[in-house]
Amino acid sequence: MNKLKFKAAVVGFAALALGLTAVSASAQCDSGEVVVKLSHVTGGTTHPKVVASNNLAERVNKELNGEMCVEVYPNSTLFGDSKELEALLLGDVQLLAPSLSKFGSYTPKLGIYDLPFLFKDMDQAIRFMTAEKGKELLNSMSDVGFVGLGYWLSGMKYFSANKPLLVPSDAEGLKFRVQTSDVAKAMISAMGASPQPMAFAEVYGALQTGVVDGQENTWSNIYTKKFFEVQDSTTETSHQVLAYLFMTSTDFLESLKPDVREKFLAICDSVTMEANESVKAKEETNKQNIIKSGGKINELTPEQRKEWVDAMKPVWKQFEKGIGADYIEAASKS
Repeated sequence: MNKLKFKAAVVGFAALALGLTAVSASAQCDSGEVVVKLSHVTGGTTHPKVVASNNLAERVNKELNGEMCVEVYPNSTLFGDSKELEALLLGDVQLLAPSLSKFGSYTPKLGIYDLPFLFKDMDQAIRFMTAEKGKELLNSMSDVGFVGLGYWLSGMKYFSANKPLLVPSDAEGLKFRVQTSDVAKAMISAMGASPQPMAFAEVYGALQTGVVDGQENTWSNIYTKKFFEVQDSTTETSHQVLAYLFMTSTDFLESLKPDVREKFLAICDSVTMEANESVKAKEETNKQNIIKSGGKINELTPEQRKEWVDAMKPVWKQFEKGIGADYIEAASKS
């Protein structure tokens, strides 16, 4: 490969009509190189997944020049949510980074990252993800043909609502938007509230019109999507980690020459570590941006947090068999 070139692409007339743009980090690959397609569903230029994907391409295309070349296809330009995992198994794409909540039909074990109030902060989550038990989970779908290369963090999740949420009973009777995760639904039910699965793009309007009373998200999502404008306040619950499984297929990994595979995996580890460290700083910045923009943030006392943890432990028990008690114990002690 002679020179890495990145190019911006506007995707489709319909997307243009909606004011949506996508940036493609596709490199110009030379013949003889192993061409690796990285597909993801996120647009823009600053999202943690976009930054990590582009950094990976830049590193691989520079350090494995002549051996491997990564092409990045963002914003569902290659495959969307419903098709990307199938495409990975078929060899039509080699790298993905789906949300961890997408794997319930393949393995219940990754549901550990949805367990509420298991991780206090991103540092605890990273300690578990990089320890023995966390690394074991990267191979929890090897029977399907999936291999995890690492976890890309997007931040911790926080509850916002049309009233302050300081203890679980404050949520009683409210409707909360959640992802389509059985663990997330059980969490909301444990609060005495009603879970409402809903597409992310619909959340602001649903909060504004009262279709739902609250939601859960990272500081970056709450700030950039302006959820704080249509909510009474956000509580610093740090109740779940929002992360993506940076993954490939066993067929692709085994097809690489041993020396190329070793260098590729080392780059993956380095990019993942750098990406997760940068997310911590970005999340703190966007927390302060919410405050500067007039949003209100509630902090929990140790006693209030304990009340949340105690209320959620039955959810841990509910999913313990599928996830594994040993994994939950290891995570809680990380």
